[in-house]
Amino acid sequence: MQTEKVIEHIVSWLKDYATNANSKGFVIGVSGGIDSAVTSTLCAKTGLDLLCLEMPIHQGKNQVTRADKHIEWLMNNFSNVNRQHVNLTPVFDSLVSALPSVQNEEDRFMSLANTRARLRMTTLYYFAALNGYLVAGTGNKVEDFGVGFYTKYGDGGVDLSPIADLLKTEVYDVGKVLGVNQDIMEAAPTDGLWGDSRTDEDQIGASYPELEWAMKMDDNKKTIEDFSDREREVFTIYKKFNTANKHKMIPIPICEIPARLK
Repeated sequence: MQTEKVIEHIVSWLKDYATNANSKGFVIGVSGGIDSAVTSTLCAKTGLDLLCLEMPIHQGKNQVTRADKHIEWLMNNFSNVNRQHVNLTPVFDSLVSALPSVQNEEDRFMSLANTRARLRMTTLYYFAALNGYLVAGTGNKVEDFGVGFYTKYGDGGVDLSPIADLLKTEVYDVGKVLGVNQDIMEAAPTDGLWGDSRTDEDQIGASYPELEWAMKMDDNKKTIEDFSDREREVFTIYKKFNTANKHKMIPIPICEIPARLK
């Protein structure tokens, strides 16, 4: 990949899109991970306003520290960057207390994890409307179009997706050229929705390089019968997520009324 030219292309695309949309700039949630670090830096390089939001919800200290250091680095290098801290923990706890109780708390862990992402999306759009900004998404190609590893109407609810055509390994390549902090470059990818240290690989069962391989094999029309051992296991994992999360990757189904009934 011609990384420097890819960076120039994305920055130009972001600036043109915002200008055509009569937008003053961008708002983005900074999590302390590589995707939000790269996306926020690309947005900063447009010269348009960039508002970086920190939205902790029972967040791990290491994630908060990485996000804080990255935003500080952005503000030291780009005069168009501002920050806003919004503690969503009380909001989340209040919502949980208002919901009906369940017999087994583990039954709603996934629902509550997705609720965190949707609270953040709501907060991003509040500031976007307030300032005339666009919400910049941080999803990469593997997450958005491979395994669907994001929350529908959560971190998937955005106005534009600058890095959605980049594989995760390519995002790291871009991050290296942009000078993203080393602690972010070395941190294990995590969605940060569980309040613990679990990583994306813990949840999915395969690393991003493995998933990229499986995605390529699937595009090449390979089937499970073509593989054995770990390759077979990874391909099975990929297909399971790709199938189960297909509803996130296609337009909302519309019940079309036949002309004869109108």
